[in-house]
Amino acid sequence: MTQIRLHSPALNSEIKISRIIGSYHGDAAGPTLIFMGGIHGNEPAGVFALHRVINHLEQNKIPINGNIFCIAGNLQALKQGTRFLAEDMNRIWTKGRIDLLPEAPEEAENEEIAEQIEVYNLIREILKTHPGPFYFFDIHTTSSETLPFLTVNDSLLNRGFTSQYPLPIILGIEEYLSGPILSYINELGYVAFGFEAGQHDDLGSIENAEAFSYLSLVFTGLLDRALIDYHHYYDLLAKTAGDVKSIFEIYFRYRITPEEEFVMEPGFFNFQRVRRDQLVAKSNGKDIRAKTNGRIFLPLYQNQGTDGFFAIRRIKRLFLNLSTKMRKYQLDRVLVWLPGISWLDDKKSALVINRTIARFLAKQLLHLLGYRSIEKGKDYLLAYNRESEARNQDYQKANWFEHIYDSI
Repeated sequence: MTQIRLHSPALNSEIKISRIIGSYHGDAAGPTLIFMGGIHGNEPAGVFALHRVINHLEQNKIPINGNIFCIAGNLQALKQGTRFLAEDMNRIWTKGRIDLLPEAPEEAENEEIAEQIEVYNLIREILKTHPGPFYFFDIHTTSSETLPFLTVNDSLLNRGFTSQYPLPIILGIEEYLSGPILSYINELGYVAFGFEAGQHDDLGSIENAEAFSYLSLVFTGLLDRALIDYHHYYDLLAKTAGDVKSIFEIYFRYRITPEEEFVMEPGFFNFQRVRRDQLVAKSNGKDIRAKTNGRIFLPLYQNQGTDGFFAIRRIKRLFLNLSTKMRKYQLDRVLVWLPGISWLDDKKSALVINRTIARFLAKQLLHLLGYRSIEKGKDYLLAYNRESEARNQDYQKANWFEHIYDSI
């Protein structure tokens, strides 16, 4: 089993880790939680935080109901302290690529595929051998200054669970990124979302990731809040969010093309307000300016990556509540009565939208109904809905589930 040494300047300490950072199991039945850290090799904060959480639980023999697995993502990139070696490991989890995975890591065409095979096999083994319900958490950090936040594929299951955290929530990432591991997990129907803990090298990022991990143990019902310093962890994250605890959606992504020289203007940080026409970056020496008023999101201040920056806006509570009602009563079923719109298959896994006929169908309406993952063809759109895949029945006994249809 591959083992690496990982050093944290923020903690001034070193740990040895392998694919499983640690696991911890309770005597009583309960959910199974899978935490992931370091799927990008220059983001070790999550790995250190998970290592500390597991050690604390073990050393203090804290009782839990269920199972915890903490998985390291890209071991070789973590070892070298770089985002990835051959390709971004968080962009290769599409169905097409998973279907073509070799059986063994030694058959892989590059380092990231070899890592993916091991993580994929481990996840499938956990799903096969442990009871649910299953929860997946992917811990990241960013290259720019940021307050902690959650990135959430837009399903009522994910919305209902993540509403327990005192953090801003970002919806719609699945519409702009192809192949992140969380989209693959969400397509299996499980609760799965990302936590961005802070800037890569900040000690606070490790502390935030620890707080997030402990809150997750409590919110899933795996751990009694009285057994940890719950209010400390909750307040720690709540204070970082300040008045930004809202639900936002991504409405723009600047994608860096091959051979493009992209340079972000200095000083931008996550959730910073930008004005229309404000200079935000340069591409091959030419100005890139904001197209509308909004907030900057994930500005790129590192050498690797194809996402220059995103733009986000706050979703009004009226529209959040409207979308909840529309999904609860499955109003998307009405769309196929309209000309130019049909189901892809008998499973109703996607809507096929003829763009020459159904020009009236706005993206905003699709978003309200839960359709954010959209494939574009010359004359058609394929729109996928996370609600049709959600394993609602797996979570019905969880305390938080009864609130997924509540007004926000």
